[in-house]
Formats: sequence, C-alpha cells, structure tokens
Amino acid sequence: MFPYPSGKLHMGHVRVYTISDTIARFQKMRGMQVINPMGWDAFGLPAENAAIERDLHPESWTQSNIKYMRKQLDRLGLCFSWDREVTTCLPDYYKWTQYLFIKLYEAGLAYQKEALVNWDPVDQTVLANEQVDEHGCSWRSGAKVEQKYLRQWFIKTTAYAKAMQDALADLPEWYGIKGMQAHWIGDCVGCHLDFTLKVDGQVTGEKLTAYTATPEAVYGASHVAITPGHRLLHGHSSLKEALRKALVPGKDCLTPVTAVNMLTHQEVPVVILARADLEGSLDSKVGIPCTSPEDATLAQSLGLPYSEVIETLPDGTERLRGSAEFTGMSRQDAFGALTREARAKRLGGDVTSDKLKDWLVSRQRYWGTPIPVVHCAACGPVPVPLEDLPVTLPSITTFTGKGGSPLATASEWVNCSCPRCRGAARRETDTMDTFVDSAWYYLRYTDPQNTHSPFNRALADYWMPVDLYIGGKEHAVMHLFYARFFSHFCHDQKMVKHREPFRKLLAQGLIKGQTFRLPSGQYLRREEIDLTGPVPVHAKTKEQLEVTWEKMSKSKHNGVDPEQMVEQYGIDTVRLFLLFAAPPEKDILWDVKTDALPGVLRWQQRLWSLATRFMEARAAGKVPRPQVLTEEEKAEARKLWEYKNTVISQVTTHFTEDFSLNSAISHLMGLSAALSQASPSVVLHSPEFEDALCALVVMAAPMAPHITSELWAGLALVPRKLCTHYSWDAGVLLQPWPAVDPQFLHQPDIVQMAVLINNKACGKIPVPQQVARDQDKVHELVLQSELGVRLLQGRSIKKAFLSPRTALINFLVQE
Repeated sequence: MFPYPSGKLHMGHVRVYTISDTIARFQKMRGMQVINPMGWDAFGLPAENAAIERDLHPESWTQSNIKYMRKQLDRLGLCFSWDREVTTCLPDYYKWTQYLFIKLYEAGLAYQKEALVNWDPVDQTVLANEQVDEHGCSWRSGAKVEQKYLRQWFIKTTAYAKAMQDALADLPEWYGIKGMQAHWIGDCVGCHLDFTLKVDGQVTGEKLTAYTATPEAVYGASHVAITPGHRLLHGHSSLKEALRKALVPGKDCLTPVTAVNMLTHQEVPVVILARADLEGSLDSKVGIPCTSPEDATLAQSLGLPYSEVIETLPDGTERLRGSAEFTGMSRQDAFGALTREARAKRLGGDVTSDKLKDWLVSRQRYWGTPIPVVHCAACGPVPVPLEDLPVTLPSITTFTGKGGSPLATASEWVNCSCPRCRGAARRETDTMDTFVDSAWYYLRYTDPQNTHSPFNRALADYWMPVDLYIGGKEHAVMHLFYARFFSHFCHDQKMVKHREPFRKLLAQGLIKGQTFRLPSGQYLRREEIDLTGPVPVHAKTKEQLEVTWEKMSKSKHNGVDPEQMVEQYGIDTVRLFLLFAAPPEKDILWDVKTDALPGVLRWQQRLWSLATRFMEARAAGKVPRPQVLTEEEKAEARKLWEYKNTVISQVTTHFTEDFSLNSAISHLMGLSAALSQASPSVVLHSPEFEDALCALVVMAAPMAPHITSELWAGLALVPRKLCTHYSWDAGVLLQPWPAVDPQFLHQPDIVQMAVLINNKACGKIPVPQQVARDQDKVHELVLQSELGVRLLQGRSIKKAFLSPRTALINFLVQE
C-alpha cells in the first residue's frame, strides 16, 4: 500500500517495503514480469494543519516530504518501479478521480443528503473525527464539539454490498481479513426502498429511504418507522416542525406525515418510534406486520390497517397474494423480482444489510480532490463536463482552520456558469475524502502516463488483479472495502475484466517499541528513565513506571529512526532482522538485544566465511577433481545435494504460498550450517558443495541483495568452476531462481530411517518418503516396527529428535 508523505519514514514503512521488495526480487528471478510500484497518498488533513502551524502551503509541504521520503527509500536499496510513480495530489491523477466520481454520479451512485458532522462552534468549522479529543472537545479551540446537519455527498456503496459479500467466497484466505470484511458488510438479506413524503395530504417534495428485510412483502406494509434522532426531526427538513409536534418522548407516535412507496405507490403513515435505535445502523425501516411480530404489535397499538400478503400452501410453500404483479410468486422469486424492478427504476432495491451505511465522502477542506459538480438555481447539481476536467484547486495562500471550507473564500473560482443552461452557478466547495483517491490507485499503476483515460483496459486486464497486496491490518476494513467497491464498479462500467482487485493479501503486523509511563499516564523519553535497577523508574522522582509494548509513535517516545539503524548495522542487517524477527503477519517487538539481530549478523558472517573458504580452496592452485573423492566423501556430498534440494523446495514454497520469510531464512541458515561442516576435500572437489553454496547465495539475494551481490562477484572470479548452469557474467539478482533437480523428485518412495537410542545406533526401518519429515508419524512407525517393539516397548521415552536431512531419529529414554 502506498504511503502518506508525512515527511519521514518509520520502521513500519521499512518493514512493509522490505517484504514487498524481497518478494518482487524473488519473482523477477523466477522470470516473471513484475511491477513493484510506489506512489503517494498525498492529499489529507495533516498537510492543511501544517499549513496553519508552519505558514506553509499544503502543496509545498507535501512535495518537500515526497522528495525527502523518496531519497530515504532509495537509500534503503528498494527496487521500486519508479517509472510508474503516482501522486494523488497532482492534477494528472485527480483528474481521473473526478472522472470516476462523475461516472458514479451518472450511475446514480453519488448523491447528496443531510448528515451529521462534528461542528466547532468557536472556529465555526467542521472537524474530522480525529480532530475531536476523547472528551468530545475540539483539538484546536477546546470548545465542546456539537453535532450539526449539513448537506453532504455520499457514494452508494450499499449498491454493491451483496456482490462484494458473495465475492469473498472466491478469494483465498486473507489471514482472517475476509471475516473482517464480511462482518463490516453484514448479512445482506434486505434492501432500502424510496418513498416520497406528504404532510396532511400535501406533496412536500421531500424523500425518505427506509430499509426492509422482507421487501417481497412490502404490499403488506402498515407504516414507515423513523427513530427520534432521524435527520427529518433535526436537519433542515420542511417536515421538522410537523414531526416534532407529533413527538412524545418515550412513546410510539403517529404523525401527520405519510410516505408513498415510489415503486408500489402505496401510502402509509410515518411513525416516530419510542426507542432511540433500530437494528444495525438503521434510523428508518418499513413496518410489515405479516413478517415481523414487532411491527404487528406496533400497528395494532396505533390502530394501523395492514394486509396479510403471504399465504402458506399445504406443502409448506409460501406465496404472495394481494401484491399486484408479484401475486402468486414464491417469496424467493418475489424478492428477486421486486428488488430487480426497484433497481431498474432507481428506487432502491440494492440488496444489502441493516448495518452497512453509504460512504460519506464530503470534506470541508482545501487539500483534497475538488468534487466536480456545479450548483445551479435552475438546473440543480450539474456534473462538470468531462472535457473540462480536471477542476483544479484554486491558489489560496492563507489558512486559518476557521470558518467553512477554504474553497468557499475563493470567489473567482467558486462563481462560474452552469454547464447546462449557462446561467450563474457556484462550484461545489467540498473536497473528497482521501479514501476516494486511494480506492483506485492500483489501477492507475497499470497505465500511469495515460492522458486520455484513467487507464487502458487492455493494460489493466493484463496486469490485474494485483497478485499480492501488502499493508497493515488497520486498512483491512475501510480501505480494502472501498478499493473493492471501486473495482466492482469499474467492472460493471466495462473498464476492467476482473471484479476483485486483489488476489492475495498479506496484512503485516505492527512494529512495537517499549513505552515507559508514569502513573499519571505521561510517556517518558529514554533519557528520563533510570534503567540501572531491577525495574525502570523515573530518573528524577524515582516513581516506578508502567512498561508496555505499543505501536511506535513520536508522542510515546518509542520510535526508532530507520536511518540510524541502517547507519549502525547496515541495510541488509536491518532487512534480515525485519524478515527474521517474526512471520510477516505477526507484530515485531523491536529489541535489538534479542536473538534475531545477533542471529542475522552471525549468519551474514557465516555466509562470508563460507564463500571465503571456498574461494581460498580454489585459489590455492589445486585443480578440483571430483573423481578423487572417497566413497565416504561422495556420501557426504550426496547428503549436501539432498539438503540443497530440500531447502530449495522449502524456501520456494514459503515465497509463493505462506510468505513465512522468517522460516525461509531459517532454512537457509540450516543449509549454511551444513556447508560449514563440509570436509576440505568436499569443499575443493565436490560439484555438490559448489552448487549448494551458489544456490544458497542466490536464494539469500532477494532478502540481502547487497552482501550477496558482493559474495557473487567474488565467486564469479573463482577459476575452474564445476557448475556451468549459472550466468557468471551477470550479477546475483539476475540469476534464475534455483530449481529442484529432477533426480531429486524421482527418488525412491522409501527412506531407510536410522534409529538411535540415547545417541547409539540401533538399526534402520523403512519409512515412506512422504512422511519422512513428520516427527510424529516417524515416531509412531518406529514404535510399531519390530525394532521398536523389541527395543523401546515398556521404556520411558523422555524425548525424540528427528533429523530429516540425515534420515535419523534419536530417542532419549530413561535408563
């Protein structure tokens, strides 16, 4: 996932990009065409805050940060496809964000309605959720934040809820994130339907959308229910006074307002419920007594008439009656027919859940994509013609953080002519939520220089879906949901072939640092802490501190500067530490005193020693002659050959299936340990040693490209090499990924497993090749064998150790 240009990389950035860089290098070595793209999620509130605090323009602050962070990424040796770089705050990108917004508007999927916002009564401005503190006060003025209704833009994500829920079944497992997506969407069992509203029989021009879990029975509706907190009672509705007059707190209240179903033309009363909340996130629902005992009780208590529209046949089948053209249909068929007709007439009908809300995308901010709509008194909201895109941000030099949207102050920009009637009009002054920019960036990567469309379909179809999407779990719900929504929409617009944008998802864990807190909750810097005693205490007051592991943060004083780490340990050491310390999906507790960092340092030293030993053996003037090896040395070489092939298979599987790069490094460490134990004759004369060493360096290259490049340059100079299948005139990263030797794949189906008891050889038993690496199964086969019955039956086995590489199992038993 591309980063927000905050100004400086943190270790979380380094971890995610090290993982992606490693896998990209691996796939290139396998001969794949690889895009490992980079870009910048560059709009957003922090840039505007920086403009207020530092008297900088958001654009200059953002571009300065991008420039610095790009240099940092280059210093980390990451192999990004910089020719595909995208920056969401540039007009050549947000032109196409605006284009997609207009396509959504034309499809009836972008609309305006009143919605609650956080309002600062002192600064007279809208606040984002993150600008409201835990006490409900403004971060800036300290005023108690109010809830206020403003007209806002929404994207109708509920229209794709069912399709997106169903599509999850066809995706691979995403480390539990599929479940998070499913939970966010909810059970898609009903739909919203549109109603026009009347008061005392007079048409008002107002509309209401209400949810029902049983739309097939809508001809049996008795009322439409709204909660006391509904916008009609609190916003700028012309019905507010009539509804408030009818409201009696704590009681179900019949009102003079009626709702006319725009699909069926039925008219039913609007009822204000006694209870504050409905199921899920609903604030309105259609009351259908024949499918809901709760609705029946309400209808009866208020004396509302209704019809029984479902009849049960003797065989148990439920059919519709008294339901116009749906009469006689089964409930299931009627559900499908009615919702299809509602969708076709754009009167609701999108199958969704009672918990999923449409996406509020309005932001009263400057530094965001302008919403490409013009408001005309005669024509209403009119989208900007596509040929007039992009609608660029006006030049504003003063930012106060007070008042409404900064764009509203740019009168020359705001005042314009209507594209439809050419009359006087005003531009929309809200900008888009930055999640809109990041909801389609992966598609732009396939064709980043295109000036005629967001992307070329042929190129998008060639590259999509994304083979591996790597990012933090904190983006597993909203960002992923919005990205999937845009991909589904683009598919329906015939812009792309695939519905789902991501094939595999790797949600990497956090990097946590130790925090030290006073009982008051204040976080301390390291220099304020006394670590000399048995427990950490405040250096001045000697108060005992609460020590925890938390996500690295400047405010908690537990961050680590990646550049300092690279300066101290080297790029490859930092890369290997991040890959080896934990599986990618697990959190890393950053502590360089643990085994992980010394472990990868020792391993690099071992690699260097191995290569040096081999080069020195060959440089001594002795000619390698495999034929001089004794039978014992040939058996040793054969074991190295088998081990090399086993490790190639294991490491390749980790790279392609579970991405457990920490396990891949462990296997490579095991191979290097085995090579370190080789006898001098095997080092000098054995093709197997030479091949295993070269394969080891090649397999380590994606993870540690710098040291392996150096080692490979040395190996390339060794005279009289026995392995000719490597490209010795090319660097290590241009070598093909090692393949398992065909002979290894056609080994005998039976392995002769050596059995040791208390380190003493006692014989061998035949074991099937497919279970020879499974300790539990080998253990069981030994106990069932004649040898096991004779030597182990009745004895107390304390522990057993299996060595698949040497085909032996050692039992430690009580004497």
